[in-house]
Amino acid sequence: MKIRYAVVLLVCSYFSAHAQKTKEKDWANVKRYEAANEEVGPFKASAKSVIYMGDSITDFWIKVDSTFWAGKPYLDRGISGQTTTQMLVRFRQDVINLKPKAVVILAGINDIAENNGPIKTEDIFGNIKSMAILAKEAKIKVILCSVLPANEFRWRPEINPVDKVSALNALIKDYAKQNNIAYVDYFSKMADAEKGLPLALAKDGVHPTLAGYQIMDTLVEKAIHDTLK
Repeated sequence: MKIRYAVVLLVCSYFSAHAQKTKEKDWANVKRYEAANEEVGPFKASAKSVIYMGDSITDFWIKVDSTFWAGKPYLDRGISGQTTTQMLVRFRQDVINLKPKAVVILAGINDIAENNGPIKTEDIFGNIKSMAILAKEAKIKVILCSVLPANEFRWRPEINPVDKVSALNALIKDYAKQNNIAYVDYFSKMADAEKGLPLALAKDGVHPTLAGYQIMDTLVEKAIHDTLK
């Protein structure tokens, strides 16, 4: 029995190590959408094609709020857990090469949660700014979004994100204003008195419920309409 248990542990250890090595080889998960990106020919022809770049909040959007996406020339390119540094690495493959008319960038909360280690707020903003510059250089309209409210991370309870969320949003908003870029202010429309997401809008304090996404739907659609009109 002990030998069998030891074998099971050895096998589990092998596959865990293999998964970690695979992740290290594709740290930014560039291959996540590789096959899908090869099939977006008709998408490029649309006058209102939009790519949503982000983390789990974008990744889960199309699953939780599928009605919003149905029949629209939108592509979801969110990847759960990602930081702005990872998004910047895959920005060319998942946005620029697909030639959308606009890109919606919603990013930064995982940086604040230190998913890939500590990072300065200015450097988070710098990554978002770099994505915006790359998009504009490629003649892609940019729509920048505020980070959603958050006053706790259940997976990182030692971090209080409130001040960093506010500071990052101020940098994004100011940059958007100075560069005539659309800014979607999710924060002010969704925050509660504690500067977090209320239970009705996010059961875990970070990832929106359907009601949360429906608020986001209205706000981002207006920004897309104004940007592409």
